[in-house]
Amino acid sequence: MSLYVEGLSKELHSDPNKMAEFQEVMRQQLESSMQAELEKLLSTAKGAEAEVSKKDFEGFRKLFQRFLQVKGPSVEWAKINRPPEDSIQPYDKIKAKGIPDNIADSLNKLVVVKLNGGLGTSMGCKGPKSLISVRNENTFLDLTVQQIEHLNKTYNADVPLVLMNSFNTDEDTKKILQKYTHHRVKIHTFNQSRYPRVNKESLLPVAKHMAMTGENADVWYPPGHGDIYASFYNSGLLEQLIAEGKEYIFVSNIDNLGATVDLYILNHLVSQPNGKRCEFIMEVTDKTRADVKGGTLIQYDGKLRLLEIAQVPKAHVDEFKSVTKFKIFNTNNLWISLSAIKRLQEQNAMDMEIIVNPKTINGGLNVIQLETAVGAAIKCFDNALGINVPRSRFLPVKTTSDLLLVMSNLYSLEAGSLNMSERREFPTTPHVKLGSSFTKVQEYVTRFESIPDMLELDHLTVSGDVTFGKQVSLKGTVIIIANHGDRIDIPAGSMLENKIVSGNLRILDH
Repeated sequence: MSLYVEGLSKELHSDPNKMAEFQEVMRQQLESSMQAELEKLLSTAKGAEAEVSKKDFEGFRKLFQRFLQVKGPSVEWAKINRPPEDSIQPYDKIKAKGIPDNIADSLNKLVVVKLNGGLGTSMGCKGPKSLISVRNENTFLDLTVQQIEHLNKTYNADVPLVLMNSFNTDEDTKKILQKYTHHRVKIHTFNQSRYPRVNKESLLPVAKHMAMTGENADVWYPPGHGDIYASFYNSGLLEQLIAEGKEYIFVSNIDNLGATVDLYILNHLVSQPNGKRCEFIMEVTDKTRADVKGGTLIQYDGKLRLLEIAQVPKAHVDEFKSVTKFKIFNTNNLWISLSAIKRLQEQNAMDMEIIVNPKTINGGLNVIQLETAVGAAIKCFDNALGINVPRSRFLPVKTTSDLLLVMSNLYSLEAGSLNMSERREFPTTPHVKLGSSFTKVQEYVTRFESIPDMLELDHLTVSGDVTFGKQVSLKGTVIIIANHGDRIDIPAGSMLENKIVSGNLRILDH
């Protein structure tokens, strides 16, 4: 460090006013440089792409501006309070109201929105995650369409399905949608925004032009599901649905197989008097030790607010993870007023905390993605409410361990919905932990000749080179560990109850 820079650094640290002035100058320079880079990128875009990119970049610029202005944690721990009792209602209380005969009228005001921007890369698949087969050759998307079609037929209703795609999933999803042409479901799509990834050191975009092919493809990213509000509004679809008489959307992740339309919650939503109508309902459920990182609801500055682990000061992370202090977590099943989204977008009043997501691309380049979460907007809506729903409404498939559960006889499939088998004596699902040999779907499939009977299973851990024959039954706690270099074949028809299997067990054909 030169003597001049060293002297300047000491001077700034000794004078808070000069430090603040210096930081403000740096912030303005970064904003100006980012604006110049975005304009360069935009100049290389053509036609319709330029129009879309212009809207996207405006959203990104605002997010980047806020990112530069944020100082310190977004919450003060001392100001966190438990939500008032009436702000998180038990599901049984909502259910007790029953369903009126005219529920079809309420259904005709509803739109189902599925967050469909994710790829299946974590499970070793290419393309949209929604196109992975999860049950009887049905994909996440198949099951969703079946659920809504059944709803429309049963109640003679007109509930449309809307998919929020990303630039990663849009093309493949639209190709597959052709097969649903004759189903009794109107399907709409819109794309979430496309933002440039930012170099962690320079805080400037790593993108050099608008092309998204080859090596340049990973310089762009979809900015988290909090982008739903802006991209839905910008697409024109929000306005179109309001004109058609739609009033609410039910939003959920497409990989949450428990997120079906709940008629009791819908009835509660539409039966409130006009002045007290809920504009936002978040479904929460009881936290277990597997959910300690999940966002929770708190009371903050007089508003119901979502608290995510990323916002928690380090000194309080263990407290946040406590299942006794913070007993519920967000399932990301949300019911939101369409007119409220329109109002908040037009007033530029949608305020969501920024999530800074670090990534490494292009063989070692450190970048950051600025993202937001859809549930974080709860504090912006009037009369927001949490409903503590049964665990069965949270059934995400993030890993092959989750996939094993939903493919098993623990669940029955009816009209696209998975229901816990009545023959299961416990209300909770088993804890399943499959090792690295099962991580990718293609490899996972080859290791099971058929899915084991798991009705009486509490816990399963599998590690190493293990395969399962047909009609295997697992009960109680089962641990199967093949040491490095060994292989374990569980013979067809085996019944393992409270067993530990290790070493080398190989059944050879002869």
